[in-house]
Amino acid sequence: MDPRYATIPLVLAGTGLRPEELFALERREIDLEAGVLSVERVYSQGVLKDCRKSSRQRRRVPLRQRVIEALRMQPRRLDTPLLFPAARGGCIDGEKFRYRDWKPAFRAADVDYRRVYDCRHTFASWAIAGGVQLFYLARIMGTSVAMIDQTYGHLLPDSEEYLRGLLDSFDARPDAQSSMNG
Repeated sequence: MDPRYATIPLVLAGTGLRPEELFALERREIDLEAGVLSVERVYSQGVLKDCRKSSRQRRRVPLRQRVIEALRMQPRRLDTPLLFPAARGGCIDGEKFRYRDWKPAFRAADVDYRRVYDCRHTFASWAIAGGVQLFYLARIMGTSVAMIDQTYGHLLPDSEEYLRGLLDSFDARPDAQSSMNG
């Protein structure tokens, strides 16, 4: 893959961003010290659109340490504010990126092809495995809890056993014992 785009898979799988959100992301919307990025716009079908109409689309996304480290290594171009600009400095065209960079990278690595959007699914799967609550996952990903449950509900741990464990852990805490006793 072109070195300019080498961190794209890591950032997508590490944040849950949609490709059209990443391709519109400007460096000023990333705060590496605070470990957060802001989704303000999308680039889709050749049009840059603000996310102002939907509060779910416009959001802050926490950055895990490995994403912060990758972003620190990302080369900066002076001719554009975009984090991942196309060759001429504008937004990356998703179709051209898939054809010119994404698919050839899979062929070169001799691994089964995955869609760019599958990085979002990877993020959600890892977040659920890591114990992120669906409410927070929905907020991070800019979607609804119902959509997260519908798409990834099969990945959730056995709910009765899982919930019983959480409640038993809470009951075992000293502050819970004192409130239950009196």
